[in-house]
Parts: sequence; C-alpha cells; structure tokens
Amino acid sequence: MTGNSLRGLLTATDRDAFLAELAAGGPISRGTHLDGSPIWLVTGHAESLTVLTDPRFSSDPAKQTGFDLAAAAGLPEDVAPYLLRTLGAYDPPDHTRLRRLVSRAFTHRRIEQLRPRIQQIADGLLDGLPDEFDLIERYAYPLPIQVICELLGVPLHDRDTWRAWAGDLSAPDPARIATGARALVAYMADLIARMQAGDQAGQAENLLSALIATRDEDGGRLSEQELIALSISILIAGHETTVSLIGRSVHLILSRRLSLAGLTDAGGETGAETGAEAGGDVSGDVSGDVGAAVEEFLRYGGPAEIAVLRYALQPVQLGGVTIGAGEAVQVVYAAANRDPARFDRPDALDPRRADNPHLGFGHGIHYCLGAALARAETQIALTTLLRRYPALELAVLADGLAWKPGLQRALAALPVRTGPAHPS
Repeated sequence: MTGNSLRGLLTATDRDAFLAELAAGGPISRGTHLDGSPIWLVTGHAESLTVLTDPRFSSDPAKQTGFDLAAAAGLPEDVAPYLLRTLGAYDPPDHTRLRRLVSRAFTHRRIEQLRPRIQQIADGLLDGLPDEFDLIERYAYPLPIQVICELLGVPLHDRDTWRAWAGDLSAPDPARIATGARALVAYMADLIARMQAGDQAGQAENLLSALIATRDEDGGRLSEQELIALSISILIAGHETTVSLIGRSVHLILSRRLSLAGLTDAGGETGAETGAEAGGDVSGDVSGDVGAAVEEFLRYGGPAEIAVLRYALQPVQLGGVTIGAGEAVQVVYAAANRDPARFDRPDALDPRRADNPHLGFGHGIHYCLGAALARAETQIALTTLLRRYPALELAVLADGLAWKPGLQRALAALPVRTGPAHPS
C-alpha cells in the first residue's frame, strides 16, 4: 500500500485489499490526495454519515484555502469552475436553489414514466447481437447514454465526440485533461446557444430547454456559468455511474455463478435512499426482487468509491481525532460500505441483504440526484439481458478483464458469450 494515499487506488492491483488496509487505520486517519495534499480519510460508516450531513462540514471549496481542487484535478483555471462547480460543490442556499431547478426531471414519478422508454431502448440494443460481444460497448454504455441524451436534450449523434472529451478528464496527461475540459465547455456553450437561437417548439420537455428558459426568464436564478456547469455534470454523471453499475453487476452475476432466475422478474422500485449495495466472497441464488440485488451490487462494488471533498468550517471532534478548521475531509464510500461495525458479513455478497444502508449514492442533501434513474436503468438492463440470454457467460477469465484507470471502479470491457437466446 502506498501509505494512506488516494493515489494507491489508481495503482492497486487489488482494490478491495487496498481499501481494507486503509480502513484498518481506524474510522478516520491522516492521508494524502492525488497531488499529495494532506487530507483526512473517513472510512467508518457512522463517521461518514456525520461528515455528509453535519453543517460544520462544507462542500464548497471556496470556503477553505488549504486545498487547491483545480490543481488536484489537473484542470486549467479558465474551465475549472465549469467542471468543479457541480451540485456537489455547493452549500445551501445556492445548493437548494440549483437542485430545485433540476430535481423535477428526476422525481420517482418522472422515472416511472420513463421505464417503458428505457425498456424499449434495452430491447433494441439486444436485437441482432453476435454470439460474442463486449457488453460495455454494445449494451451497458449506449443504454444510459441514450436515456440521458433524450432527457437532457443533447443530440445523440454527438455522443462519440463528447465521450472522448469526457474520457480525457481522467487521463494521466495534464495536456489531455486541459484539452478535453476546454472542448466540453465549448461544446455545451455552443449547444445552448444553438438551442436558444433555434425553434424550441417540441423541445419543452427536455431539461436543457427548461434550464435555458429559466436563465432567460429570471437570470438571478441561474447564471450562464451555472447553466453550462449543470448541463455538463448532468450529462457526464447521468451515464458514467450507470454504465459502470450495469457492467459491474453483470460481472458479479456471471463471475460468482449466481442463479439468474430471480433477475428475470423486473420487480418494483426499491428506491429508498437508505438502500444499499452488495457483493462479497460467496455465491448464491439471486432470487426475489431484482431491486434488492442491485442495491447489494452497489454496496459491494459500486462505481462511486469516494465522495466530493468536504471542508471543516470549524474544529470538529470525530472518531477520536480533531479535524481542524479548513482541513479537507475525504469520505471513502467503498470502505464505509464494508464497515463491520455497520454491516453483517460485510465482505459477503448477499443479494437478499435486508439491512443495507449503503452509501453508493451518497447521503444527506447531496444524495445523488439521479439515483432513481440509475436504479431503473440497471434493473431494466439486467432483467432484459438475462431474460433474453439465460445462458450468458463470461468470454474471458477474471484475471484477463480490463479495468479503467481512475477513482471510479469501472470495467473498460466485458466480453460475454450469449448462448441460446429466448425470443424478446
């Protein structure tokens, strides 16, 4: 292990072992961020809840001076505000104001209305597939991309262009990060300008048009920079996590040889914000509600392994340490989701886990805005895939899988073989 450094996540051959060793240092320990800046690492579940909900901790980097978030992310100053000032980096009242503007597109009712369309997209993606294919490229990626593009109002035919720029943001080369960041900002600014200049009849249902109207009707509620930043963050966050979750869920099902019977019934929405994820060292029957299985996949190996940084506004006593005013605090979701003080058999994969308050979608006022959408997409993706291909199997050994570099746990590819198909 490379000390208590988040950089270790980028180089660890066994991420679970790295996270376990990190947690062994106690629920809160001293560590360093990617650029070597000192931070507090929070791996305990109870302590994580405190940091995520206590108003003594701020999400706004402007309220501290000890940590340069733009430098740590490798972002040039001219575009850093557009990519770092996401909803997760605001405190109330600005956070409340901005979240209210977009939350209507992600309500439970709205997502339930989207389920037939998500089902239609999933069915279409599985039509005409070869006997062997990359599940990430042919299914896990295009499904949430198409959904978020339609919801936001981004032309689907542009996806390969901005996908490459978004990928540059996690590149090890600072020049690529800068190029991708500037291109994304320019693309979104141009798209907004074209939508405003064009005939928006028939576009009123998409979120971007609604946000443009809000900016134009009442500039005090939404600035131009906020509009661009919100649009980029929704576009990227609206698909990246779900792509990873679908791929990782299929990987866990196939690699653990879990029974697929229970996953062919789509079941209902289980979207309680205290839901959790699963994963572990045992195989078993994935029976019952597919929603519970998805929550367990989130807990055990969900894509979001760390939270947005928090900053102490005053000295805080927590977990036996004193966090000084202005100091940066990093909640490590992936470690908190395996905390034995909160979870029974935390390293066991139990798709029927009943008590599962995972942090895969965060907690508190910054709870993931798109959690219900990600759940619906993953549930539909799994049930549709496994109903169509009940004999689905991995086409590569586990140690031959390619994982994407970065702080998100995501497969770069997942080759699978279909076996006999059932009619759709």
